[in-house]
Amino acid sequence: LTDLHHLNILLLGTFTDHSTNTMPTFTRFVEVGRIIYIDYGDDAGKLATIIDIVDQNKALIEGPEEITGVARQVISFRRVKLTDFKVSICRNARAKTLKKAWTDADILKKWGETNWAKKIERKRKRESLNDFERFNVMIAKKKKAHIISKHMKQLEA
Repeated sequence: LTDLHHLNILLLGTFTDHSTNTMPTFTRFVEVGRIIYIDYGDDAGKLATIIDIVDQNKALIEGPEEITGVARQVISFRRVKLTDFKVSICRNARAKTLKKAWTDADILKKWGETNWAKKIERKRKRESLNDFERFNVMIAKKKKAHIISKHMKQLEA
């Protein structure tokens, strides 16, 4: 060890080994077959697949249209979010090939099980409530909080 390392050990009291990378590696790359979530535009809230990369700012995507309702189009990367899912397709794959890859990989089921999809669904459900339903939710939360505080007081006593 160098004198600098010895000085750090003396000052900090511990030795930090920087030779091993403990940070998680990035896994969501822009690549052909990557499933994306469109968060802006006409198709906002839908899933699609990267079919081809046009340039550093845009990609050619498709749903497949029969499953997700997203037609083949060029879209900016600013309008999409990359997911963890990827299907095995070749560049510029036909719609039939893409649809088969989606059904084989069961993407919609896997997406529905993610926390991200569940959070989006909760948000949509909350936005669709009318005034009376929001009032009922507020009353239910108050009742729940009252029951919890009552039981916590019993446990403390």
